[in-house]
Amino acid sequence: MSLRLNTPATRLWDAAAYLVMGTLSLLCVAPIVWTFLTSIKHEADIISPVLHYIPPSVTWENYAKLWTQSGYPVLVLNSLVVTTLTVAICLLAGTPAAYAVSRTRFRGRRALMLGYLVVRMFPAVLMIVPLFVVMRGLGLLDTRAGLAVAYTSFLLPLFIWMLKGFFDAAPPELEAAARVDGATRGGAMVRIVLPIARNGLLATAVFVGIGAWNEFLFALMLTTSQGSRTWPVGLQLMVGEFQLPWGMLAAGGIISILPVVVLFALVQRAMVTGIAAGAVKG
Repeated sequence: MSLRLNTPATRLWDAAAYLVMGTLSLLCVAPIVWTFLTSIKHEADIISPVLHYIPPSVTWENYAKLWTQSGYPVLVLNSLVVTTLTVAICLLAGTPAAYAVSRTRFRGRRALMLGYLVVRMFPAVLMIVPLFVVMRGLGLLDTRAGLAVAYTSFLLPLFIWMLKGFFDAAPPELEAAARVDGATRGGAMVRIVLPIARNGLLATAVFVGIGAWNEFLFALMLTTSQGSRTWPVGLQLMVGEFQLPWGMLAAGGIISILPVVVLFALVQRAMVTGIAAGAVKG
């Protein structure tokens, strides 16, 4: 056990650390606070030449108009459905794949893992044309299922890469003991490995879910109707040639981050535990 000396140098170091952390926290929170304040202002106060940091008068009109006049509930529902489908596909397909890469040694394994990283290095715009052709051939254009498949094409490799690290940290001895007792490899994965790596699995699923929830480019290029558009595309299409509804855009931004905030609040402890477990092997 180490004792920490309370010296002027350590106090100065602590003060500098708190200053840096406070500054970074302010930089992260300030845009969200400003967006919320904008969402509860009247349109005249937003576009006024006089900058109002605090709303002169509070109004919830922007939220009401966004929810009742713009079809925004449908956009949020579409995003929720597409995100759920994407996470489900990644869990069903990516979990066995990550387990296989973690526990078996086969020719081309290193090249396969490198390929997962290479997929993330390519700009997403390069995948639009091939995906458009494939989706058109399968009849999945302008559908929520098609968007989920498109999201999976670039999120599944990341899911497998991240989850493999958590599986690597699980002790193989327990799995070997289960195999000796008669369990199959799949049974050992479900009964032994997944419970040990559940926090890492949750952290990876949340990371993929956030990526699907916020995705914009694929949703813009692969959808044409409001029945399948997601909230980022819906907000972008509110911007017209001669109008820019700042209040409604700000309200949409606040509503769109609420599910992410609630999700983080519910799984924060498990996510932090899972990320920490994946950072150190053994």
